[in-house]
Amino acid sequence: MEILTLFIVALVAVEHIGIAVLEIFAPAKTQAEAFDMPLDFVKQKNAQIALSNQGIYNGMLGILILAMILLFTGAVLKTILILLMAYIIIVAVYGAFTATKKILFLQGLPALIALVLVAIFY
Repeated sequence: MEILTLFIVALVAVEHIGIAVLEIFAPAKTQAEAFDMPLDFVKQKNAQIALSNQGIYNGMLGILILAMILLFTGAVLKTILILLMAYIIIVAVYGAFTATKKILFLQGLPALIALVLVAIFY
């Protein structure tokens, strides 16, 4: 069950890397649809800068999670993963209140599932 748990956590990491790719490299139309934002807003230079900045954070979070899986084991890894999954859940709740409700389900729910699995099975 530990391997399945780490696989689910790795999927959360890959999801954040994918979100980073959308935020940094996707065309404005794709970004507007993905993030429930008006296209006119997303096309603005400042909005593109903000999305790219947010993308760096999401990408680095995904890379950090993967690195932690590779570098640590046991109780240390469990603690790190619980903290990172809790962080993602908190950010998803904030995003649901400030941006779009779907963030709660697309980012928060996978992190919650991973958190529960880590807490119980790792």
